[in-house]
Amino acid sequence: MRTVIIVQARMSSTRLPGKVLMPLAGKPLLLRMLERVASSVEADKIVVATTVSRIDDRIEELCKKSGFACYRGHPTDLLERHYLAGEAFDADVVVKIPSDCPLIDPAVIDRVILYYKTHFPLFDYVSNLHPASYNDVELMPLAVLEQAWQEASKDYEREHTTPYIWEQPLRYRIGNVIWDSGRDYSMSHRFTIDYKEDYDFIKRVYDELWSETRPFSLTDVLELLDDKKEIFDINSKYAGVNWYRNHLGELRTVSSKQTRHFVHN
Repeated sequence: MRTVIIVQARMSSTRLPGKVLMPLAGKPLLLRMLERVASSVEADKIVVATTVSRIDDRIEELCKKSGFACYRGHPTDLLERHYLAGEAFDADVVVKIPSDCPLIDPAVIDRVILYYKTHFPLFDYVSNLHPASYNDVELMPLAVLEQAWQEASKDYEREHTTPYIWEQPLRYRIGNVIWDSGRDYSMSHRFTIDYKEDYDFIKRVYDELWSETRPFSLTDVLELLDDKKEIFDINSKYAGVNWYRNHLGELRTVSSKQTRHFVHN
């Protein structure tokens, strides 16, 4: 069972362009995140899936210099990009992780992978997103991803890669991994990067916790935020804001309790 982690990345983010190369602890954000992903012990390969656009040449160059594999594909059809990247690197199982999660906990990645392996072949899709808990880790066999690639027709299904799968619980067997506390940190905390405040928050976390000897954990981050509330406050106004909010009328398995609209002060 060859498990390939695919990290999607591009330079042309609409809200915060170039965020993947913004500095964290002296290196580009994408590289710092890849270092954390590489601490996973359950994956066989890590691939950065970027676009064929010229602006993303810099991402391919960074991957080459840093020893990470890179696949270049469709600029907006993320479903196609993930499937073809998985096929190109002989994946049996694809683990999808977006590049806007530089606080990703390697233990979370391994927990999702191990859940799938331990229960194999009982699930067609496993994540920590339905319901959500912390960061985005989604896993599916390449054969299931291929079905979605062939059949999905809605724009949001192509753009967000996996909705075609988890929106069909009667067709696909869906597994979910929750954090020990059982809490949904995706609504109370903000660990992703879409806005300038998100970068300021993540930079502070790295300034406080990053070390060369070991990746900091989710527990480390939560303890830091309890101890220094001023860090938590930096981007707290965006907590719970995600792409679901724009498709609540279309998504059948996601409720308004799993997202919120940002209200400008």
